[in-house]
Amino acid sequence: MNPDHVRVSVVIPTHNEAQSIGRVLADLPANIVTEVLVVDSNSTDGTPEIAAKMGARVLHEPRRGYGRACLTGLAAATNPDVVVFLDGDYSDRPAELPLLLAPITEGRADITLGSRLQSGRSAGALPWHQVFGNRLAAGLIGLLYGLRITDLGPFRAARADVLRRVELKENTYGWAVEIILKGTLRGFRIVEVPVSYYPRIGKSKISGTLRGTVGAAWFILSLIVRYYFRHRRAGMPRPA
Repeated sequence: MNPDHVRVSVVIPTHNEAQSIGRVLADLPANIVTEVLVVDSNSTDGTPEIAAKMGARVLHEPRRGYGRACLTGLAAATNPDVVVFLDGDYSDRPAELPLLLAPITEGRADITLGSRLQSGRSAGALPWHQVFGNRLAAGLIGLLYGLRITDLGPFRAARADVLRRVELKENTYGWAVEIILKGTLRGFRIVEVPVSYYPRIGKSKISGTLRGTVGAAWFILSLIVRYYFRHRRAGMPRPA
């Protein structure tokens, strides 16, 4: 894949991110990104208007669910070679996007995951229960699927043809692991890349509440187990 001719679409789900979306869009490397799709879920603080003024293509997705927003953006992307998914809260740094693209454009990976736990992160950026949950999920993936990763971070990239082949469907919390599980089961190369991480601007819709944290953890862990046994029942060999 020639890095000078790669079409890169960036999908950013948002809900009331007016304080941060401007910084996110301003920091995206303009010489690399082909298009930016902000998928907004009923924001009431002017997030879509800010994004549109800064040149993003704004899609309104009234149905709830982080995964649903990502799928809506993916479906609307204009003939990309690579699709990048990024949160709109400025906890990840959009300027580090080339770190995620490099393994793909160099032919070393089909999917890249930004790991917040491999690199330096700002104090307080991830609460202890979120660190624990991510490590637990990553450990379970390693045990059942043989893929060694450290984190389920939201900053990630994948070849567009791979995204089509894995047929993503999860609308809510399962989005965090679906591409990892299906990608591994289908033999695609998944590579982690250390990325920096900072406290988000505004309150988290998931880790900021007890209900969100417990709900996300249960859903993700149960999905990892369900996919594994579904794979076993299909009579397919376990990935090496």
